[in-house]
Amino acid sequence: MDLVVFFAVLAGAAMHAGWNALVKTGLDRTTSIFLLALVQGLISLALLPLFAVPLAASWPWIVGSAFLHSGYKIFLIRAYEHGDMSQVYPLARGSAPLIVAVVGVFALGEGITATKFAAVCAIAFGVMLMSSKFGAAQAMPKKALLYALGTAAFTASYTLADGVGARLSGTASGFTLWMFVGDGLLMTLYALAVRGRGLFAAARGNLGSGAAAGALSLGSYWIAIWAFTLAPIALVAALRETSVLFAMLIAVFLLGEKASAQRWFAAALILAGILLMRI
Repeated sequence: MDLVVFFAVLAGAAMHAGWNALVKTGLDRTTSIFLLALVQGLISLALLPLFAVPLAASWPWIVGSAFLHSGYKIFLIRAYEHGDMSQVYPLARGSAPLIVAVVGVFALGEGITATKFAAVCAIAFGVMLMSSKFGAAQAMPKKALLYALGTAAFTASYTLADGVGARLSGTASGFTLWMFVGDGLLMTLYALAVRGRGLFAAARGNLGSGAAAGALSLGSYWIAIWAFTLAPIALVAALRETSVLFAMLIAVFLLGEKASAQRWFAAALILAGILLMRI
C-alpha cells in the first residue's frame, strides 16, 4: 500500500471516530442513523455536478451498494434493539475485515502476503477485544447474535461491492456520491415507514451535530472508496477499522474516560496490525 494511501485511510479512520463521538444525543438509533444518511445524501447530491458520471459498467454496483449500505444500517439498528452495544459492535465490525480478506483472496484474486494477512487479523481481533466484555454473566441474545452477524455480512458485502464498482467506474468520487444519494433516499423511505412524519420533528433539534457527523462520515468513506482503487480491498477495510483506536484515544484524552488494561492491550494489538501493514 502506497504511503499516501496508508495515511489517508488512517485519516479517514480518525474522521469515522470523530462522527461517532458527535452522535451522542438523546435521539433513538433509527432517527440518528436516518439523519446521518440524509445529510450524506444531500451533500452528495449537491456535489454531483462537480464530478464525472460513473461508467455504465459500475451502475449495477452503485445500485447494489446503496441497498447493501441501507441493509447494514437497518440490521445494525435491529442488533442494538436486541443486544448491548458492547456485545454487538465488536462482532459486527471486527469480523467484517476477515470476511473481506478471505473473499478478496479467493474470489477477487487479490494478492495478500502472510504478513499482510497477519496485520488484518491483528486489527480485526483488536477491534473485537476493544469493546468486548469478557466474563459477562449474560450471554448474547440469539436475535442480537443473528443481527450482528447479518450486519457483518452487509459490511463485508458493501465493502467488496464498493471496491469492485469503484474500479469499474472510472471515477471513485462519482461512484461514492451517487451511491450515497441512493442510500440516503432508501434510508429516508425506511425511516418514514417506521416512524412516520414525526421523524422530521425528532431530528430537527439535532441538525447541527447531524450535519457535522454526516459530513465526517461521508468524507471518511469517500477516502476508503478512493483507496479501494489503489490498494487491496482487504487492507483498506482492515485499516479503516482502526477508527476504534482513535475513538478510545478521544474518550481517554479528550472526554476524560478511563481505559481498562484489556482496552490498552487491544489498542496495542491494533497498533501492531498497523505496523505490520507497513512492513
